This record gives sequence, structure tokens and C-alpha cells, in this order.
Amino acid sequence: MKGTLRYLAGIAGPNGFGSRSTAEQVTQHCVFPYSHLTAIITGGTSGIGAETARVLAKRGVRVVMAVRDMKKAEMVKEKIVIENPEADIVLLEIDLSSLSSVARFCSQFLSQDLPLNIIINNAGVFSPNLEFSEEKIELTFATNFLGHYLLTEMLIEKMIETAKKSGIEGRIINLTSVIHSWVKPDCFSFPKLLHPIKYNGTKAYAQSKLATILHAKALSRRLKDINANVTINVVHPGIVKTGIIRAHKGLLTDSLFLIASKLLKSVSQGAATTCYVALSNETRRINGKYFADCNEANCSELANDESLALQLCTNSHTLIHDYLHLSLPNSCLL
Repeated sequence: MKGTLRYLAGIAGPNGFGSRSTAEQVTQHCVFPYSHLTAIITGGTSGIGAETARVLAKRGVRVVMAVRDMKKAEMVKEKIVIENPEADIVLLEIDLSSLSSVARFCSQFLSQDLPLNIIINNAGVFSPNLEFSEEKIELTFATNFLGHYLLTEMLIEKMIETAKKSGIEGRIINLTSVIHSWVKPDCFSFPKLLHPIKYNGTKAYAQSKLATILHAKALSRRLKDINANVTINVVHPGIVKTGIIRAHKGLLTDSLFLIASKLLKSVSQGAATTCYVALSNETRRINGKYFADCNEANCSELANDESLALQLCTNSHTLIHDYLHLSLPNSCLL
């Protein structure tokens, strides 16, 4: 309740930023060496992802947009370059719901021999009806979690290598949602995440967002153990005026949606926490934490369950190996 009142009032947190801060504001005075950075952003063709790409590019970061719709990506790139002619934007195609597509994207990126300093696992879907990926995995879980899990695991060694050579800390940011806290322990079963018996879109979305936190928790412990100069944190952007919120609208009455919409963040405010964690010197050496409104916050008790996190990573690693026959090192478990 206290956090909700702070959000509604727009009160800044300990670092001076809060729910009303924008992505440009929180990166305006950062001292991180932007011009030497390369960042991958998934889902950068609209909403928070597009704004994150714009602001990072404005700060001098080379942005690799991992996108499903290349035409939309070209339009976003064009707008960014018009605003900032010096922007370095690379477009690569990916379908995060497809494990084979994710593997192709990673191979394509690695073949370009670019450094890799930042991964922002931003893309997300909300599916009101039960749908499956090409590997016959429930679409929301496949897109929001498994695709990003595979992308991170295939590129983590590149990040560690880049950080070692450059001396610049690598940063991974997983976008999550406060509704991860709605998931109960008895509702988080790996087989049922893949193939739900009774499907509920909001429940599936919440489960996928819990999974992104658990992955970050497990990977952060491993990165600390091997003394890698790479961190991973999770970000709740807030309730933002995006396509996912529009997809939820059908679950609300028009009057309730009108009231709720007054409390939504703008896209620029929604991208602020991601940009802050990605670029701020104040987040240096912070690892395995949950951020909201540009400040550290508390996630659910279930999201802090170490055994559940390791179990999720083990099951995900096995699943991907079975589907793709990849000799993928499990960074969470080694």
C-alpha cells in the first residue's frame, strides 16, 4: 500500500528518481562510457522497447534491435536517425516464440564479431486465448521466458568476454511485472507451463514474468560465483500505455479502464527504470535485484526461492537441448 501511495504521488525514491521520471531524465547525467557500448534490445518496434532504443541511441550506445517485424523496425530506426543522425542501429530478425529462430539470431549476431555489453530482454506478449509456438509450447511462456532464456544463455559467454577485454561491466536486464506476485507455489509447474490444462491469459502472463525473475536470480548467483564482471537484474516498468495493456482492456469494463488509464505511466516513464539500470553508475555491481520506479524494490517470496529457480533453469536447459540438440552450457548451474 505504501508503494502504491508513493507511486500515485510521484514521490522520488532514495536516488532522486521515481514513477514520474522519464528515460531521458534518468540517463542525462550518467557517467557510464556510452560510446563504447553495444546493447541488444528485444521487442524494440513499439512501446517501452522503442523508447529504450531511442534513448540508448541518443546516449551514444550502438543498439542492436532484435525484432520480429523488420518493416516496423525500419520505421523506428528511421525516426531515431532523424532525431540523432549519429545513431548506430543494427536490425536483426528474431521470433522469440521460436527456439530455432532465437538460435539463428544468436549465431547471426556472434558472426558479426561485435562486442556485447548490455542485453535488455524487453519483448513480451499477452495472449487471452491458448496458443502454441512452432515447438508446441504455450505461446506466452515460450515468448516471454524461454526465448529470452535461450538468448541469454547463448550470449552470456560473449558478454563475459567483452567485459573482461573492455573492463566495462556487462549488464543484463529482464523485464518483469508486479503481477508475478499473483502466482502461487502450487500453480508453478513446468509441465503445465508448457501445456496448460485450464488456460487463463493473465495467469500465464504472471507465470512467465515470475520465470524471468527466477532466471535472473539463478544466473546472478552463478555470475558472482565465477567473479564475472556481468550483472543481471529485473525491472518492473510499471503499468504503461502499451499494446499489452490494450490486450487486457477486454477484461475490464470501459468505465474501469478509463479510471485505470489515468494511473498509467507514459511510455517514456515506463522505459525509465530499464534505462536507469542499464546505464547508471549507481547500479554498478548490483546483481540479482528487482527494480521498480528506478529504485530497488521487493519481489515476491516465491521469486526468491533458490531451489525453484534452479529447477526452472534445469528443466529449461533440458527442454532446449531436446528440441535443438545444442551443447548449451547452463550458466545458472555450472
